[in-house]
Amino acid sequence: MIAKGKGRKFVELSAITAGVKDVRRVMDEALTARDLYKTTTVLFLDEIHRFNKAQQDALLPGVENRWVVLVAATTENPSFSVVSPLLSRSLLLTLKPLTEADIEGLLQRAVADERGLNGKVELSAEAMAHLVRLAGGDARRALTALEAAAGVAFGDADDAAADSLVIVELKHTERALDVAAVRYDRAGDQHYDVASAFIKSVRGSDVDAALHYLARMLEAGEDPRFIARRIVISAAEDVGMADPTALQTAVAAAQAVQLIGMPEGRIVLAEAVVHLATAPKSNAAYMGINKAVADVRAGLGNGIPAHLRDAHYPGSKQLGHGLGYKYAHDAPHSVASQQYPPDDLVGRDYYEPTANGAERDIAVRLERLRKIIRGN
Repeated sequence: MIAKGKGRKFVELSAITAGVKDVRRVMDEALTARDLYKTTTVLFLDEIHRFNKAQQDALLPGVENRWVVLVAATTENPSFSVVSPLLSRSLLLTLKPLTEADIEGLLQRAVADERGLNGKVELSAEAMAHLVRLAGGDARRALTALEAAAGVAFGDADDAAADSLVIVELKHTERALDVAAVRYDRAGDQHYDVASAFIKSVRGSDVDAALHYLARMLEAGEDPRFIARRIVISAAEDVGMADPTALQTAVAAAQAVQLIGMPEGRIVLAEAVVHLATAPKSNAAYMGINKAVADVRAGLGNGIPAHLRDAHYPGSKQLGHGLGYKYAHDAPHSVASQQYPPDDLVGRDYYEPTANGAERDIAVRLERLRKIIRGN
């Protein structure tokens, strides 16, 4: 449609088969067409995410100098698959999932299409509803599921006449699910969206939603080690010290998955997910390290108190290192009153425990510890 404008020509490349040499050839031809014939080249590049950084960089001169109008297509999230200089010069158009009515219309046309099933198949209302729900707004997924279900139905009707009508029923679609399993591109935005929904469900303590997204990732063929890593991170970031055993469970699950593999590994992952989702939540440790890092990046805390410095090498005592240090185990309850942070960070609190789970007790103990240490 864009190339049909006056003084334009259309060139198509696929990133699956094309390379830098092909891109440069198109750019040279586009420059010649512009200078000699006042023609603008519209370059359509399919599957742009298949291009690596060097290949995408080869597109930049033509885009920046307007030798070509680049129209690129990708099934992945461009923020992760397209280099920033190219993305910043582009207008991003996002295709939305089809509606249920769209999918239903598509399936009806597919059943009647003379190039395909040729009117030899009908869908029961229950089968249609099941296929629409299975598609999740994806036309290709809907057609794949229909083809699988029709194959099952034809298999059941082997004894019927060649020109007889075959009815695809709900039982056929259910049996075909193993063939038309739900899939998503593990390198694309579905990968990140489902993983994000998974972690947010654990964080939000919705164990049922968390198990749904876990199952969705596993059925899509996601690497169980990736899932296990996300669970370990969530245990530290979202559960934290409200339930210190959550991290132990998560780490054990990650190790167990590597040890036993799949499909049994799904049980281990599910146990860890249930533990984390139902555990009390605290991000106090996560927030604490973020605040500490922010202070370090701001240049705070440069000097280390002399009494805490290493006093084991020759000449350290002449520098005053270790002088006045109080060995904590010599003090009552093994807590000594002395300065630990640098001078400019005295009195700054990073860890602020919540009143959730085990942190209730930690908060009470921490208040006493700080008073003793700071001599209050």
